[in-house]
Amino acid sequence: MRRILPFYTPVQRMDPARRSVLRGLAASAGAFPLRSLPLLAAATASTPSAIFAQIPANSSGIHWMHTAGKSSQKHLPETSGAGCAFLDYDNDGWMDIYLVNSGPCDFYTPKKPLRNALYRNNRDGTFTDVTEQAGVAGGGYGMGVAVGDYDGDGHADIYVTQYGRNILYHNNGDGTFTDVTDKAGVAASGWSTSAVWFDYDNDGRLDLFVCQFVKVENGLICTVDADGQHHYCIPRIFHPMPSWLFHNNGDGTFTDVSRSSGIAEHFGKAWGAVAVDVNNDGKLDLFVSNDTVANFLFINQGHGKFAEQGFDAGVAYSADGKPRSGMGVDAADFNQDGWMDLFVANIDEEIFSLYKNNHDGTFDDVAMPAGIGMATRWMSGWGLKFFDYDNDGDLDLILANGFPDDAVGQESHTITYEQPLLLFHNEGGKYKNVSRLAGPAFAHGYASRGLAVGDFDNDGALDVLISVNDAAPLLLRNQSGSKNHWLGVQLVGRACNADAIGAHVTYQAGDLRRMRTKLGGGSFLSSHDPRLVLGVGPRKKIDWVEVRWPQPSGRVERFVDLPIDRYVTLVEGAGKSQ
Repeated sequence: MRRILPFYTPVQRMDPARRSVLRGLAASAGAFPLRSLPLLAAATASTPSAIFAQIPANSSGIHWMHTAGKSSQKHLPETSGAGCAFLDYDNDGWMDIYLVNSGPCDFYTPKKPLRNALYRNNRDGTFTDVTEQAGVAGGGYGMGVAVGDYDGDGHADIYVTQYGRNILYHNNGDGTFTDVTDKAGVAASGWSTSAVWFDYDNDGRLDLFVCQFVKVENGLICTVDADGQHHYCIPRIFHPMPSWLFHNNGDGTFTDVSRSSGIAEHFGKAWGAVAVDVNNDGKLDLFVSNDTVANFLFINQGHGKFAEQGFDAGVAYSADGKPRSGMGVDAADFNQDGWMDLFVANIDEEIFSLYKNNHDGTFDDVAMPAGIGMATRWMSGWGLKFFDYDNDGDLDLILANGFPDDAVGQESHTITYEQPLLLFHNEGGKYKNVSRLAGPAFAHGYASRGLAVGDFDNDGALDVLISVNDAAPLLLRNQSGSKNHWLGVQLVGRACNADAIGAHVTYQAGDLRRMRTKLGGGSFLSSHDPRLVLGVGPRKKIDWVEVRWPQPSGRVERFVDLPIDRYVTLVEGAGKSQ
């Protein structure tokens, strides 16, 4: 196995004999070197019916671009952002879009004002920039976004993570937001990355977990490399920091419980996080990816306490016991055995990990036998998501990739800074790489970072939004999912948290029975459409949908006589759809 080299070491710096072996393995597994992208483009462009179509800015109306503020000193945050979100901020049933930008900080003074962007969905495939009137422009060096109704008023609130100080925007319900960061007490100064809304103590209110990356020192400039130049480097030289956990007090304020919960006892370099119940005890746990130190699996002990069990669970290190560069994460029951599995993307050569839940507190990495391992050998993964892109009832997987160092092409003939998206189709618990059929957007390389999944045109086919470092975002319209039947479900909690994070949904359609879980977080710096889309393939009827609502109620409700190919709202305790 490879030694973790100073970041982000190109392949050609490895021992030539060992490099040859690795390339042979890739070739035997059908993986393609990144330099073969033009061939991939030709193959994809000739596909008559691609899975995804890229929506250009002149069609969508989204003309905003991310600006990283890149400098010759290579401050690490410059290459790390940013995130994006699908959200319905105005409650009209259509997904709007939020995009995070950089801005002024201690190492960057923009030549012209920069801002985040909120785009309202016009319900016709186009979007209108409403940032200024909504009051959500940001104001610092932005990184990520987490969306959740923290006060239970029925309106989606926005939490923006930044290098420096975070922002909580409260949704006023009239198309505007108010910055309530100081009142709420969730500024979390430092360098924050991903954030997760979830109800860790089952009191019916959304709490907030915030990933903290490394200690802010020396402008986060890497040491000069052997070539006499600065590079965006592996963060091994920077000091780890504890992440934050904020308890929702129910009055618009939060209490920092990072220490009392046990979270702050563990110093990491956290990029991504997902809230998921991995042991089926009804309490939400946290899986956190770390860069160059062990990943964390915080198991919820109840009574406000977490125990870090990543090592015992087998998700902390690589197979040879070394920390990797964990970035994007997600969770899903990909094999439908009733237990949630985990996924983490890493840097090139480290192999991404698909952790199968063994039902006993441990996990096995099945990325190789599942068909994901070699396909990601030369990739560096950031945003990602399990989702059923073709609505056949099985959870597929999309990965957004990009190398962190924009100078890698000067030294490597194998690894590129801009890398292609990857799409995998779930075929009975095994994953087939279908990127060649996914569309022209998958034939090109990008410096992809954040990724959000959502149905912006309400046709039941889940679309994809990708934030690209120092460039325009990608909006990909799904052309495949609407070919099968589906039911979209908006869950509304009453006794449980308003967003029903942690709910388990089981549905039956003839011979097909599947289960879905409403997660908190997942991907990288991004937030997804809060609705669940239940795919049923060619079946024309859904027999029933059963919801096990999170505590404090734990109510189980079965809904029948549901329509097909449309969205419905299921309210806790109502007993029928709306």
